[in-house]
Amino acid sequence: MSKNEIILDQGPRVRELLKGFFSTEEIGSLVNGEIVFGGGETLTLTDPSSGKAFATFKDADHSVIDAAMDAAAIAQRAWMKITASARGRIMFEIGRQIRDNAAAIAEIESRSAGRPIRDIRGEVVKVAEMFEYYAGWCDKLHGDVIPVPTSHLNYTRNEPIGVVVQITPWNAPLFTGGWQIAPALCAGNGVVIKPSELTPLSTLILGLLCERAGAPRGLVNVIAGQGTTAGQAAIMHPKTGLVVFVGSAHAGSLIAATAARSVVPCILELGGKSANIVFDDADIERAILGAQSAIFGGAGQSCVAGSRLLVHRSIHQKFVERYAFAANKIPVGNPFEDTTQVGPINNLRQWTKITEMVQQGVSEGATLAAGGGRPEALEGTGGFYFSPTILDNVSPTATLSKEEVFGPVVGVTPFDTEEEAIALANDNPYGLAGAVWTQNVARAHRVASQVRAGTFWINGYKTISVMSPFGGFGKSGYGRSSGKDALMAYTQTKSIWVETAAEPAVAFGYVG
Repeated sequence: MSKNEIILDQGPRVRELLKGFFSTEEIGSLVNGEIVFGGGETLTLTDPSSGKAFATFKDADHSVIDAAMDAAAIAQRAWMKITASARGRIMFEIGRQIRDNAAAIAEIESRSAGRPIRDIRGEVVKVAEMFEYYAGWCDKLHGDVIPVPTSHLNYTRNEPIGVVVQITPWNAPLFTGGWQIAPALCAGNGVVIKPSELTPLSTLILGLLCERAGAPRGLVNVIAGQGTTAGQAAIMHPKTGLVVFVGSAHAGSLIAATAARSVVPCILELGGKSANIVFDDADIERAILGAQSAIFGGAGQSCVAGSRLLVHRSIHQKFVERYAFAANKIPVGNPFEDTTQVGPINNLRQWTKITEMVQQGVSEGATLAAGGGRPEALEGTGGFYFSPTILDNVSPTATLSKEEVFGPVVGVTPFDTEEEAIALANDNPYGLAGAVWTQNVARAHRVASQVRAGTFWINGYKTISVMSPFGGFGKSGYGRSSGKDALMAYTQTKSIWVETAAEPAVAFGYVG
């Protein structure tokens, strides 16, 4: 098999970063503590800020998947032979390893995902916090004693599922990787995780750090490969006990159907088309800042992005004018400059989709208030940059109101009453997140209780914590990915009955 290549502009730096963690500079899958190479088609990693390829690797084949599943199953049994308190100490050490390597992790994440380095630095800390939080849960995950109306002692055990397959997207591979791995390990499972083939590098490092911290070799295996090949093979593998997927609703439905054929449960964290509601009594300056963060943070490549902005008609025109003025001032550019707030879109395919959806929005009657394409100053870079874009007077029935863009594009729709705002917010198959801006406390809680969303903010946006459950309603998926709820999803409950009566009642049978 030919060697995988590291090439062009970023190649030397990527090579240097990888050599700080692995014995080889080639890109492959992390299986049982070693980098192994697939035999599938050649896949290419591209720098989103220049549009240039910087590395290639081979898609993981069935032999890689089989080895990873076997390693995870063996390591999971070893993991459960360690006391719960000792597992907690190892998980806390994973957090320390992440903190100690934060600078290198942030750089390699930013280089492959294209997100501003200033954002990634904060995310690395949050990933460390995920393992530290679940470290504290390891020796507190216990069952119950149930006061059954018989002479029995009845108690429950929350037991690990076994081997969990996790599939994560390209927009935030490190964050979503930690978001999934930490509760799975806490609950006692082995992990086979497949990050997007566009952004595998930071997850490979995360898997290695788990072993460095003292986790059994092979407890966390990272697959470098495509969803349609490597991911599909992992989902269908007979050792798979649970599938966790973060990505589009379309892909999620296909994955759930595949898993269902083997009667394997899923946790699905899917797309969103979240409504951000601004009433006429809102603190306008705070609402404008919040509306920027809601959609333009991460270049809009976020499942919880506030992509539908509903503004009370009495302040609509003034709000959009100020919002557009602010959007035009947001620094877009090189993700390695600390002043950059919006970096490039991750890949050309997504950039093209965003461009087409903006054009369609205008053709369906919306008015372009800001942005609309690549910034002129960045035309010569070759990068997949897209300006913060505002489309005003978007009809509730327009494509832009119904379908996820996954880019820095917001559609503004005016409303007249509280009832109309709630109806508009709920007039969508997705239900991942939402927000309301108002100084009326009673209204804030009314709206929060009536909008169908798994996460809802009042006078804020995008605040999340590993301590709090996260997931969606409707087409945004099912199951929860954080907090205590995630732990329970990564376990299965066993009920145990013990007869305690000296002479238990006999209802049937003979004694010979």
